[in-house]
Amino acid sequence: MRVLWLLPKAAPALLRHIGAYVELLALELDRSRRDQTFNILAAVVAGVCVFFAVLMGCVVIIALTWDTPYRVPAVAWTGGAFLVVAVLALIYRSNAMKGQQPFLATVKREWAEDAVVLENIIDEPDHPREQSSAQSREQARAQS
Repeated sequence: MRVLWLLPKAAPALLRHIGAYVELLALELDRSRRDQTFNILAAVVAGVCVFFAVLMGCVVIIALTWDTPYRVPAVAWTGGAFLVVAVLALIYRSNAMKGQQPFLATVKREWAEDAVVLENIIDEPDHPREQSSAQSREQARAQS
């Protein structure tokens, strides 16, 4: 019941905070979209370039070893090199992901700060007399 009586006092602050959270959410989503677009575009361009460079390198290796007894080992070593590069790329990607901020980090931080403020607003007594009588009761309990 007490929460219903305190709602008119807390409503303006709640509405301001909801508006601020919507604005923060929009900013975070926009930043996240820009970052993801840049990351995808860079990865696609790099991937296509690396693919063609490696493809041409493999063709050169096979062409150089075609009429030799090293034809099959050259293909096997080329496949092994691809496997090593793939593992290194996965390790690099996992390290890069650790350095990124979590999704909606700013909203979470602001929510934690505002939760404390809202608790103080709701727990605050309406009248100074109530506060002084509550304090005197606590002092009486402490003395007993």
